[in-house]
Amino acid sequence: MAATYRALASVLMLIGFYVVALLQLVAVAALGFWLHQRLSGLATAKLTIPLLVALGAVLVGLWRAIRTKNEPAPGLILDERAAPGLWATVRALAAEVGTRAPDEIRLVPEVNAAVAEQSTMLGLVGGRRTMYVGLPLLQAMRVDQLRSVLAHELGHYSGRHTRLGGVAYRGRLAIGETIGRIGRYNPVGWVFRGYARLYLLVDNAASRRQELEADRSSVRLAGREAAASALRTLPALDAAWSFYMRSYVQPGWSAGLAPDDLFGGFAQLLAGRRGQIDDLRENAPDRPGSRWDTHPPIGVRVAAMADAPADAAAVDARPAAGLLADVDAAGRQLQGIVIDHEGRQVLPWPEFIAAAIAAGGQQEADSIYRAAGRFTGAEEPGLSTVLELVRAGRLGEFAVRFFPDSTDEEAAARFAGPMHTLVVNAAIRAGWAHWQLSWSDPARLVGPDGEPCDLSDIAKLAVDPRTLDVALARLAELGVDPAGATAVQRRVSGDDADLVGGLANFKIDGVEHDVLVLDRGLVLIPDPGKASKGEERLRALVGSVPVAELATRHPFLPYEEITSVVVRREVPLKAELTLHGGRTMAMQELFSSEFLGKHSRDALVSLFRRIGE
Repeated sequence: MAATYRALASVLMLIGFYVVALLQLVAVAALGFWLHQRLSGLATAKLTIPLLVALGAVLVGLWRAIRTKNEPAPGLILDERAAPGLWATVRALAAEVGTRAPDEIRLVPEVNAAVAEQSTMLGLVGGRRTMYVGLPLLQAMRVDQLRSVLAHELGHYSGRHTRLGGVAYRGRLAIGETIGRIGRYNPVGWVFRGYARLYLLVDNAASRRQELEADRSSVRLAGREAAASALRTLPALDAAWSFYMRSYVQPGWSAGLAPDDLFGGFAQLLAGRRGQIDDLRENAPDRPGSRWDTHPPIGVRVAAMADAPADAAAVDARPAAGLLADVDAAGRQLQGIVIDHEGRQVLPWPEFIAAAIAAGGQQEADSIYRAAGRFTGAEEPGLSTVLELVRAGRLGEFAVRFFPDSTDEEAAARFAGPMHTLVVNAAIRAGWAHWQLSWSDPARLVGPDGEPCDLSDIAKLAVDPRTLDVALARLAELGVDPAGATAVQRRVSGDDADLVGGLANFKIDGVEHDVLVLDRGLVLIPDPGKASKGEERLRALVGSVPVAELATRHPFLPYEEITSVVVRREVPLKAELTLHGGRTMAMQELFSSEFLGKHSRDALVSLFRRIGE
């Protein structure tokens, strides 16, 4: 019943979208006729052409939606030899659900499972079926939990939910294409955006009903305990995957490195942090639902399972990974399909983690070395530059740049923290220490013997001129020469920078520029073009090449090279920047300036405020 409802709603709402377009076309024609009776032809054209262009976007959106095929998502196609247990389980569950088994099973890199069907004639005729199974599910779940997930997905087939996926997909695509082609301030767009919200409300409500209906298949075939525990596992597993990518993978990826076994590493993390993940699963708070959600909250779904009919299903605590012939080999094959290393150096996990953390530490050290170079005028600043400031009794004078709320004396003492970063960097550069991978705890700094080492005592000695020689002697005993630790990156670049915002046609020292606001600095693009096309131009620019490349093509001003900012007016923005060396730069927003996102100005002002603090 939910499938029929969603089919009818999707088709009627999509037809209604174009009925609204037709009514607006009639209204625009009537408005044009009325204006033509009272104004000149040129004035009438100026007022009505933008509205007609917006309505033309409706036809473009419809055409693109009709022509677009809902292609299968990338993944590793699993045949009988690669996944004999998985295929046997899926076929048995399909028979019990009373539906046709999928034609294809694809292994995908998400914490999710899904089904799709390439149906025709608005879902009246079934087509090729594809089941997607996330590798993290196989790595983390028991067999009975995975059976519950698969039964849920097959329940979508038996309920004919997937046949209408193409209708819903094309409806969303057509509306999205239309809205994307209509300007923000075009009155026609206001009507379509309101209708789009209504469409999503109706479609998402039907989707939530389908999820509850498919959950009944989970309970009936896998049992309430397996079905409920599988649902509770999903958010914990999703959090573990996010932690893994953020803490283990991303630092090295940003440094131009890649692990040789991405999914095998996640399996190691699951084993090393099993207790933490179990605690997260058992104690995770229930998230309140929203009318915009496509799935009901997990608490609602678990509660509904209590009333669903259930068979007496036996607990199967075997690891679900056993349903594949070789889960490790499948993970490596999947990595080759879905991950583009983009020229990164591929390393085994121990070397990857050691190099990734060392690269992050070098980046932190470089920022201190560059500051020391600006402070002293040294052309090749490094640890020796900072230690010379200590010996000369000038460390506090330099350190207040990092601790502006402290006196010189207090700043010098507090600099033991940054000094520890520099000493560790020097020890790694000398080959005496390296970071050791741990799947259950943070990585550890270890010495040549593989035992943990703590260099914080040396760092504390090194910030005091009275004990500096003792620190140097300790470093010499380790074979660490401070002269070998220098800045690798002499100037901040836009590599791996994030785009915060964009401002079109801003005056920089009286000359118009487009300005890209990155989290590391400003990209200043001279001779931008017409202000009336500013936002469109910025979107095309950032969509054409990575922002890191734009930062190399155009003048790039790192924030660390700005000593102070005076914001004289926030709206329209007017500010004066003082750079190292005493040069000043005036920035002024024009009344014709446009923005890449409505918060771009606020983001820039916030950055300026932090620099000025």
